Amino acid sequence: MFAKAFRVKSNTAIKGSDRRKLRADVTAAFPALGTDQVSELVPGKEEFNTVKLYAHRGDAVTVYVSGGNPILFELEKNLYPTVYTLWSYPDLLPTFTTWPLVLEKLVGGADLMLPGLVVPPAGLPQVQRGDLCAIALVGNRAPVAIGVAAMSTAEMLTSGLKGRGFSVLHTYQDHLWRSGDKSSPPSIAPLALDPLDLSEEKGSVQADPALQGDMRRLTLEGEEEESGEVQQMYGEKSLSEASEDPSPGGLNPDPTDSRTLQEQMDALLQRCFLQALKCRVKKAELPLLTSTFLGSHMFSCCPEGRQLDIKKSSYRKLSKFLQQMQQEHIIQVKELSKGVESIVAVDWKHPRITSFVIPEPSPTSQTIQEGSREQPYHPPDIKSLYCVPASMTLLFQESGHKKGSILEGAEVRAIIISYAKKNDLVDADNKNLVKLDPILCDCILEKDEQHTVMKLPWDSLLTRCLEKLQPAYQVTFPGQEPIVKKGKICPIDITLAQRASNKKVTVVRNLEAYGLDPCLVAAILQQRCQASTTVTPAPGAKDSLQVQIQGNQVHHLSWLLLGEHPL
Repeated sequence: MFAKAFRVKSNTAIKGSDRRKLRADVTAAFPALGTDQVSELVPGKEEFNTVKLYAHRGDAVTVYVSGGNPILFELEKNLYPTVYTLWSYPDLLPTFTTWPLVLEKLVGGADLMLPGLVVPPAGLPQVQRGDLCAIALVGNRAPVAIGVAAMSTAEMLTSGLKGRGFSVLHTYQDHLWRSGDKSSPPSIAPLALDPLDLSEEKGSVQADPALQGDMRRLTLEGEEEESGEVQQMYGEKSLSEASEDPSPGGLNPDPTDSRTLQEQMDALLQRCFLQALKCRVKKAELPLLTSTFLGSHMFSCCPEGRQLDIKKSSYRKLSKFLQQMQQEHIIQVKELSKGVESIVAVDWKHPRITSFVIPEPSPTSQTIQEGSREQPYHPPDIKSLYCVPASMTLLFQESGHKKGSILEGAEVRAIIISYAKKNDLVDADNKNLVKLDPILCDCILEKDEQHTVMKLPWDSLLTRCLEKLQPAYQVTFPGQEPIVKKGKICPIDITLAQRASNKKVTVVRNLEAYGLDPCLVAAILQQRCQASTTVTPAPGAKDSLQVQIQGNQVHHLSWLLLGEHPL
C-alpha cells in the first residue's frame, strides 16, 4: 500500500477529544494492550498529529504520528499498527516468519506467498481468514511487515503451504516507514530456539534450491507488466475489502482437537443448546425469549476456559441456528411480537435431548482456568459526606471547622448538639425543642421564617442543617486510599435511545466513577448480547467514556451491574 510515495492532504495536531476516542479505539482493536500500554502508545500531553493522505492507488488513509514516527494508520475504519509500534509491542499480533531474501519483494509491494513461510517447531500461529498478522524474519522476532491472512492456518496446512498467504499492507522500508525516523528493526530474540537460527560458528543460513524457486515464483506472481510495480489483489477483492472479510477466529481451541476452529465452535454451540434444554429450561418458562435463552441459559452451560461466540460459528446468527434446531423438530420458534422471537415449545422427548450426556469438566482445563482467572471486580465503598458552605461558617467555627471542611453526617450531628448545649439553647420546659439563636436562624431558616419560628424539634433542626450543607462523597476502592470529592456522585446512567434508522441502542455512562472499565464492560456485553458495541467519549463529560450497545439491552445490563456476573 505504501510501496510508492503518497500524497498528504492535511497534517494537524490532534484534539483532546479525538485523542481520548483514539485510546478507546485502540483498546477495542487491540485488547492485548493494557491500559498503561495504551497510554504509552497514545500519550496524553506529548506532540501527537493526525495526517490524512492518499496512497498511490487512491486509498484514503489516516495516519497517527507520535514523536515524529507514524504509530497507527486507519483504513476503511480499521486500525493498523505500524512497524514502529510493533517493535515496542512485538506480541501485539500473531507473527509469522519468513526468509530475509523475501523482505525485498515485500517492500516492493508483493504479497507473502505460503512457500516463503518458515514453520517453527511449535507450528504456525492459529489465525483465521481476514485476521491481521505480523511478519518477521528468521532469527529476529521484530516484525518487518503487517498483512491480512488470505486463509486460515488450517487452510494453509491443507494446501501444503501453497498459494497466497497474506495481503501485505505495510512494511519496513516502505514510504510510511520513511516518513518516520527511519530506524532499523531492533534485535528481539525468538521465543524458543529455532533449528533454523544457526549459531555463529555455523555461519549464515542458505536457502535450498526449492525454496529459491518458490521465492522466484513469489516475485513473478507479484509483477505487473505495465508499471513494473508489484500490486497484489486479495482474490477478486482489494486489500481494504479483504480486511473486512468476516473472520471465524477468536475461539480458545482445544489443541488436541483436529477439527477446524469453526467446527469446534459449532460443536460447542450444539452442546450448550442441548445442555440448556436438558438442565436449565423448565416448561413453565415457555414461551421464552430467544435472547433470554441465549444469555441466561446457553452461556451458563459453556465449559470453563471456552468462549461461546455464535458469530464465529458456521451459523453466524442465533436466529439461523434456532431455525436449524426447529427444522430438526427439537424446538418451535415464533415471533410473538414484531421483531422479537420466542421459543414456544420444546420436544423434551427428542432423541437428541434424551441421549445428551453432560460432559465432565476436564481437570486440566479447570486448573488452567483457575490459574489464569483475573482478579474479580469488587465495588467501591461509597460514603455520603457534607461540605461547610460560606453561609454556615459561623455555626461550625466554634468546633474548629471553616468553609470547605468535609464532615460525615455523625460529625455534623455531634457539632450541632454540642453547639446547642454549650449556648444553653435546649428548651428548659421541653427537652425535645431547641431555641434558635441568631446564628441558627441565619443558617437554617428561610427568610419568611426568621421572625415566626423561634424553636425547632431536634430532628427538624438536624435535618434542616444537613440540607443546607453542600453534598460531597468519599469513594474507597479495595486496597486504595479513599478519594473525596465535592458534589453528588453520578449514578450509572442507562439510556435507551432510538436512532434515525428507527433502531434502538442502549447507552451507558459514568462507569468509571465506580471503577468499571468501559472497554471491559463493552466486551462482556458484546459476548453476552451477541450485539455490536462501541466505546466513545461521553458528550459533555471530560475524560469520560460511554458504551453503546445495539438494541434494548437493559436486562443484560442489570444482570451485569447487579452482581450476577463476576466482572
